[in-house]
Amino acid sequence: MLNDATSELVKIYRQRSKLRVWVRSRLWAQVVLAMVLGIAVGTVLGPTFGLVSPETARTLGSWFALPGKLFLGLIAIVLVPLVFSSIVGGLAGAPSEEAMRSVGLRLGVFIIGTTAVASWIGVTLAQLIKPGEGMEYEVPLTDDVATSVEAFDFKLLPDLVVGVLPTNPAASVMEGDLLAIVLLAILAGVAATQVRAERSAPFLSLLDSVMSISMTVVKWAMLLTPFAVFGLMAQLMMQIGLGSLIGLASYVITVLVGLALLSGIYLLLFVTLGRTTIRDFLSAAGQTLLLAFSTSSSSAVMPSTIQAARRLQVPEDVASLVVPIGATMNMAGTALYQSVAILFLAQMSGVELTAAETVLLVATLVGSSIGAPGTPGVSIAILASVAAGFGIPAEGLVIILGVDRLLDMCRTVVNVTGDLTATTILRNAISKTSTDDQPIQEAGT
Repeated sequence: MLNDATSELVKIYRQRSKLRVWVRSRLWAQVVLAMVLGIAVGTVLGPTFGLVSPETARTLGSWFALPGKLFLGLIAIVLVPLVFSSIVGGLAGAPSEEAMRSVGLRLGVFIIGTTAVASWIGVTLAQLIKPGEGMEYEVPLTDDVATSVEAFDFKLLPDLVVGVLPTNPAASVMEGDLLAIVLLAILAGVAATQVRAERSAPFLSLLDSVMSISMTVVKWAMLLTPFAVFGLMAQLMMQIGLGSLIGLASYVITVLVGLALLSGIYLLLFVTLGRTTIRDFLSAAGQTLLLAFSTSSSSAVMPSTIQAARRLQVPEDVASLVVPIGATMNMAGTALYQSVAILFLAQMSGVELTAAETVLLVATLVGSSIGAPGTPGVSIAILASVAAGFGIPAEGLVIILGVDRLLDMCRTVVNVTGDLTATTILRNAISKTSTDDQPIQEAGT
């Protein structure tokens, strides 16, 4: 009996040791475990159970979130040099000018097309489910509620287009304006391909060193990943609790259904045009998607997204070019969320949009989503601006703020999925273009 008990204990110990080694060797397993523990701890200490006072919960949440803030801070330090060096290096490493133009054109069509589709999905679901009509919260209407499309002054559009150009690169870097930095990097990368190789070589060599150093800092930050995920999830649940999710269940479900549909479209494109199986996608990108969910920042996980693209057999020059641009401009999940949120606010406040205004709303969301910073909470500012332009009172934003972080996490996963889908599709596009160019190059020699 004693020997049997001893052997059983030894077996249990060995199983636990194997489990411990397995978890330590797989970052995604650590992230999943940290996420589950964070949700459990945050729920117990949050408003759902009320074991601690709200002030204590906020204090504990701040301490729990400290590793997450350190993680995001380290990424923010190297984000600008990483984005700039990645895009310039990707453009300079393109096999030919034809391949570079092909990638740019197809990426632009992909971003605009999927963002428009996402906005229409959000509008359609919001009009079918009508999540705002069941709310008992009365939003006071303002006197200057716009009622027609003519309220928009399209004469200012040329000035808005010119305003996107980074006329002061130093200010763009200081302010962290990723859209301006991306445009500056594209200009520098294209210009570097138009000068003699011996002149551009020192510049490109410097940027290659900058990128290597930046990726080293990213590796250091990744050591904090499990602790960051635990802290951020615990803080989130301590802030919102389960009550907020139940009260806004219809709104949350509408957004999640739309994001699920958009994810299905991405996976369909991934399989048909990217010529890769869903299993390979999940194997290569699962860890990145979990990190995107916990940080709710596509910019913060951009280095991890590049590595996931590499695991999907995407060439380094393509991944380094497409992923930073996608993390800055490819925000279809954000556009879908904003379309549902705006119609939710409109239904709750009794404002009805005409068919023409709905079409204009989709176009506005496409424009406002492209170039939106990939950082947590920025969509609320964009949402308030767009809603005000359509005469929808922004007072109702107070209601959806409680669940915004959770939905932000979900749409970030969708945005990163879109970035990887675009990268994989363009992997095949640039390979085909390079193959088509090969006979011409041989004939010239």
